[in-house]
Amino acid sequence: MLGQLHDLDLHLLRLFVNVVECGGFSAAQGELGLSQSSISQQMAKLETRLGYRLCSRGKGGFKLTPKGEQLLLATRGLFESIEAFRHQSNGVAGRLIGEVRVGLSEALDHSVLQQVAEAIRRFRERDESVRIELISAMPGEMERLLLQQRLDLAIGYFSQVQSAFDYRPLFSETQHLYCAAGHPLFNNDAPDEEALRNTDRVDHPYRFLRSDEPLHSTLSSARSEQVEGTLAFILSGKHVGYLPDHFARSWEDKGLLKAVGQPALSFEVTFHLARHRAQVPGDAQLAFEEDVLAAFALAP
Repeated sequence: MLGQLHDLDLHLLRLFVNVVECGGFSAAQGELGLSQSSISQQMAKLETRLGYRLCSRGKGGFKLTPKGEQLLLATRGLFESIEAFRHQSNGVAGRLIGEVRVGLSEALDHSVLQQVAEAIRRFRERDESVRIELISAMPGEMERLLLQQRLDLAIGYFSQVQSAFDYRPLFSETQHLYCAAGHPLFNNDAPDEEALRNTDRVDHPYRFLRSDEPLHSTLSSARSEQVEGTLAFILSGKHVGYLPDHFARSWEDKGLLKAVGQPALSFEVTFHLARHRAQVPGDAQLAFEEDVLAAFALAP
């Protein structure tokens, strides 16, 4: 009876299948390159290992026993499984597998989204079987998720002071100070410092971004984390606030928004590709990061 299978057992089982497919010991000599006596000895060894006869060989010709028939079916199934395992294991060797979780900042420009789509296209042309998850979140939330290693990569504007993160600059966007129809500054093309200082500005919780804003008014009775909320405050005609120029453009075209005091009151925000330095990246994450950098025309 066979316990564990060894290479010798597999060799003997292959010989057994060849003998059966050739129709007997004599016919199998040429196929196996062995003498009839050698084949007979190895078949006897297999029968000893198994503990039962596999075939009859005499004047009546070669014929499998019922147990030999069962072993033939089992052996063919075994070799099919081995071959399937070989193909699958070889396929996994060069294939990217797993999951990549990517955070994206809100209200990205259409051109930026097209570059992210280009990165996905490049990645999908690789030999891969990867689930990609895109998560839209605010900068503070993305930093928290990166710290918790619930994101692999994040694209957004960050404080760049987190020693736990690696940052790669990707692109920049221009932020303008806007007001809406009905606001005192809407028809004032050159507001003085006092008018600006006394205007009610929309505040947001990102001190690192706020410090870059050229307007530092002391009056702020409105607060919003998201650009949609900032836009709503500005459209009320009672507040001014900073918005990405690409986001505000359609509202400007309708005559509902106006940039105040540009370019003096405008500034640039740099977006980065961030990842946790202590997180050991998998092959799929490294490949996706490479494709993101390529899509933004940056070297890996």
